[in-house]
Amino acid sequence: MQKDLSNYRKAYEKSALMEGSISDNPMELFQKWFYEVEASEGVDEPNAMTVSTIGLDGFPKNRVVLLKKYTYEGFIFYTNYKSEKGKAIEENPNVCISFFWPNLERQIIIKGRAEKIAANLSDGYFESRPDGSKLGAIVSDQSSVISSREVLEQKLSMLEDQYKGKEIERPHWWGGYIVRPVSIEFWQGRPNRLHDRIRYTLQADYDWKIERLAP
Repeated sequence: MQKDLSNYRKAYEKSALMEGSISDNPMELFQKWFYEVEASEGVDEPNAMTVSTIGLDGFPKNRVVLLKKYTYEGFIFYTNYKSEKGKAIEENPNVCISFFWPNLERQIIIKGRAEKIAANLSDGYFESRPDGSKLGAIVSDQSSVISSREVLEQKLSMLEDQYKGKEIERPHWWGGYIVRPVSIEFWQGRPNRLHDRIRYTLQADYDWKIERLAP
């Protein structure tokens, strides 16, 4: 089986990314771009991001998760600490996260180090989730092999009865990570494949070095 995709073409003409119009801090540019993609209403989940880790088998692996908070310190998402990604992060906290917003012809590529956030912060987020999502986090032994879909549904049904009318507490093996960036690259599509690429690199004095990269 084969399919030739060499004739797929797209012209990138919607915007530009110039040094004279950006902040000294990449998180401020990230916020500006995030606000713009939200306002564009052209992406169902603008907070969807790809998280890349190096697995225990030595292979890189990507998966899409949802960004739940960003600050000057970094990017926060939640997961099962015992999942494949959790085990990979425990072994090697160097990760890459990326956003792709095709309607604005933009992507952002972030290299950073992941670490668990404080337990009380994970508690606070977990409490904000609907009960179904709370139970789903408890039901799923994420990344483990299961025999059927019914196993999950039966376990969920049992937990629904068990927790009926009761508070659902966060399991200790589920919580948040913050990715503290060391490099953030902003990519803006441009005509003739001469795309704009601006990279911020964190320096020893915590200032950011700004460089333009060839497309």
